[in-house]
This record gives sequence, structure tokens and C-alpha cells, in this order.
Amino acid sequence: MVKRYERLRQVQQLDPERDFLQIYRITSTYEFPWDFTRALELALYRTYAVPGIGRLLAETAELTDRSQKRYDDTALLLDTVVEHGFGSEEGRTAIRRINRMHRSYDISNDDMRYVLCTFVVTPKRWIDAYGWRRLSDHEMRAMAAYYRTLGTHLGIQELPQTYEEFERCLDLYEAHHFGWDEGARKVSDATLDLMASWYPTPLAPLVRGAARALLNDSLLCAFRYERPHPLVRSAVRGALRLRARTVRLLPPRRTPHYARQNPEIKGYPNGYEVAALGTFPVPGVRACPVPHQQRTS
Repeated sequence: MVKRYERLRQVQQLDPERDFLQIYRITSTYEFPWDFTRALELALYRTYAVPGIGRLLAETAELTDRSQKRYDDTALLLDTVVEHGFGSEEGRTAIRRINRMHRSYDISNDDMRYVLCTFVVTPKRWIDAYGWRRLSDHEMRAMAAYYRTLGTHLGIQELPQTYEEFERCLDLYEAHHFGWDEGARKVSDATLDLMASWYPTPLAPLVRGAARALLNDSLLCAFRYERPHPLVRSAVRGALRLRARTVRLLPPRRTPHYARQNPEIKGYPNGYEVAALGTFPVPGVRACPVPHQQRTS
């Protein structure tokens, strides 16, 4: 029987620069699988508030017309690398798919780097607020090393090196770039509708309200949502903290839990091939609205 803090002690015996993948797997699939899922959902959601990103996502219609597929494919591609590693055939295939899709659009290095920052900073902030324990320094260093490595494979330049640098990059970028865009608001609304669709229909309004209660004021302002009532915010955040206290008292997980096992993944009941995930946009054709010289993968 694994004891509650035994895996944390295991993590502390590893080198966060050398063993970052092992540490990240332990943290995300044993210690906090539910929290990482919610935090990475919120991380991607934050990116819509950068008008250039939100507008492009609206133009592709992937998150408005095919929300569930886009959600599934994004989660599965990112999770493939976590489960199998950067050097595996599966991991290399997932990274090739991500790169092929990104290279079909004119996406700036700054925007790509910002999205990567959300994957590092948002989970840390979520877990500090709603996890059954806070992340350790080893876990934060390993997470920064993991996403620094992923960013290198995605061709992102001028990558932050430490968690503190990722956090500073994110905060500065949001301060300078968050703003209103009509297309981004449509993507935001579609994402909230998707989350609501995972629950029985009578609960849909409650789910949307709970999701908005978790947004900070900068996001609410960017999407022009009304600020939730303080009592609603307190109730939602209090429920998450109560969950954390309950999880702390439960036995730790005995097996890893990967994103492919999440009930929110709806589109592949009979399995999937990593090489077939995502979209295959053709420059100049619908779903690839920005014609430009196609680059090789």
C-alpha cells in the first residue's frame, strides 16, 4: 500500500533537470490527474483572450463547429508525449502532428511561447489553490524542464528556463495583449457550451456559471462577461477546496491516470491512431484561412 506522501518523497530523490519526464508523469498521472485536466483546460481557455489567438481559432471554426473533436485531439496529442516520452515513436508522431498543424498558420513565436507558458503556470496556480497539497520545488522545476523540452521540439524560440521565467512571461504577455475580440468571444462561448454538454441538460446553466466563477477578472473583462456574484464564486471555489481536503484523506492512486482515460474524451470510443489526430488543413482552403508558403514538417 502506497502511503499518501510516498510519491512526493520519491520525487524528491530524483533530479528535476535529468528526470523531469518521470517527475512530471508522477505529478500529473498519480498525484493530480483530475487537477491537471482542469488546469490545462483553463490554460487553453486563457489563450482565447489574446485577440490574435482567439480570432484565428474562430476563423478555423475548429472550436465553434467541432468543439468536442478539437478538445479530444488536443488532449490526446499532448498526453501521448507525457505517456510515451519524447523519444518514443508515439511521442515523435504526436509532435509531428502538432507541428504540421501549427505550420499551416501564421502564428507568431510570441503567441506560441505564451501558450506554452500557460501549460506551466496555470497548473501550478490551480494546484496551489485547489489541490490536496501544493507543488514542491522539485515538481515545479521538472514541469519547467518538461515544457522547455516540448517547446524546443515545437520550434519555439527564446524559451523561459525556469518556472519563475515562465510565470513572468505569462503575466507580462497577458497584461499587454488581453483584449476584446468578437471571434474570441464566440470561441469562449462554444467552449463553455462544450463543458456544459458533458453533464445532464438541466445542469448546463449551473456548469456554465461555475466555469465563469473560476475565471479571474482579466478574463471576464476580455470576454465582456458579467462578474459572477461573490456568493457564487465563494461556493464554487469552496467546493473545490472541500474536494481537495477529501482527496487528501483518501488512499493515493495505485495506477496512473492519463487523459485518454478521461470521460470528457468522447470522440474515439473504438480507439484512435495518433497519426490521424487533429486536422489536416490545406493553405488557402477553409479551416486554413491564412494562405502562405507551406513549410516542411
